[in-house]
Amino acid sequence: MTKSQHDERNPWEPCYADLHIHIGRTSRGEAVKISGSRDLTFENIAREASDRKGIQLLGVIDCHSPVVQMDIEQLLEDGTMSELEGGGIAYQDTTILLGTEIELREPGMREYHLLAYFRDLASMKSFTAFMQRYMKNVNLSSQRVYVPTLEIQSEIKARGGLIVPAHAFTPHKGIYGSTAPRMADVLDTSLVDAVELGLSSDSTMASYIRELDHVPFLTNSDAHSLGKIGREYNELALATPSFDEFRMALQNEGGRGITANYGLNPRLGKYHRTYCSACGRILDEQALSAERCPHCGSTKLVQGVLDRILAIADRANPELPDNRPAYHYQVPLEFIPGLGKAKLRQLLERFGTEMNVLHRTSEAELATVVGPVMAAMIVAARNGQLALSSGGGGTYGKVAGKDGADH
Repeated sequence: MTKSQHDERNPWEPCYADLHIHIGRTSRGEAVKISGSRDLTFENIAREASDRKGIQLLGVIDCHSPVVQMDIEQLLEDGTMSELEGGGIAYQDTTILLGTEIELREPGMREYHLLAYFRDLASMKSFTAFMQRYMKNVNLSSQRVYVPTLEIQSEIKARGGLIVPAHAFTPHKGIYGSTAPRMADVLDTSLVDAVELGLSSDSTMASYIRELDHVPFLTNSDAHSLGKIGREYNELALATPSFDEFRMALQNEGGRGITANYGLNPRLGKYHRTYCSACGRILDEQALSAERCPHCGSTKLVQGVLDRILAIADRANPELPDNRPAYHYQVPLEFIPGLGKAKLRQLLERFGTEMNVLHRTSEAELATVVGPVMAAMIVAARNGQLALSSGGGGTYGKVAGKDGADH
């Protein structure tokens, strides 16, 4: 897309959005996401996104939890945050969408995760009241809801919510990666508002599947720590960050839309390639269709995202619709070899936020802070030009430095 085409489509400043952030603990120390960092409180997440990351639209998952709702109500009461007329909660320059991630399972199938977003706290609390009758512990994250999928979809839509299958292609509870070869085998696809690709896939890989041709794609971090916020994100055309504007963007209404997806190269994802749990090896491209590990002969293979997509594809080659936004491979700052905490802190002190460093700062300006070698590395990361090795089996891929060595 040329600059003039971008300006014609998006008359507003780009809005950066990461819509899958977990709550680790409440302000009182109560656990919500057991595997999440203790400092992932609702207020800390908002502060990190606004002050450090430069993310204007944030989806905080686990807002169904009554103990999280207590934190939100306190922040609203003391004036730290406020509910927006267009939906969402305002904190400084960031708007927070209230979301939940739930686990579902249909008879004869494996479980998968579903995201839902609601316009305001009252709608989220109403959904909590419904779910807690069918959950073992409504205060925890990503818990199983013992309700048929179609009923859950109906309950979400009755409250004006948005439905997004989470990390759809991962072998760990993704609807394609774990449950079924087609989303339509499980969900009423007419009620699906978008699909979250997950860290080990991209738009091209997903375009092997025809039923996704008209479904918007989201790229989110699924952050379990403050530092991981914004490792994948979306660029949106919005008049202002809010729930209503986000809904319009998913429906391409009134000039709103998703203008770009920014994500890890799938090779960096934890589940990109098939992994042998017996010997710990990641199978390479030459072993794409292997049923046994070529290294040790074991059949204990965890199918990778790429291999799963090729197995369920209903096209020989991917076909991206003309209106599909560009997918940009971008290495997060924390992945860049040699860019430690001290240098990153200097960059943020000078340029404000990570989004400024990644998108708005020239190589020459970066070099004044971190030197020409590191500045060139940041620009190479920005442009997806760093050498990578594939991840798999729950282990991230690696970024190679300019010497080609893994770091």
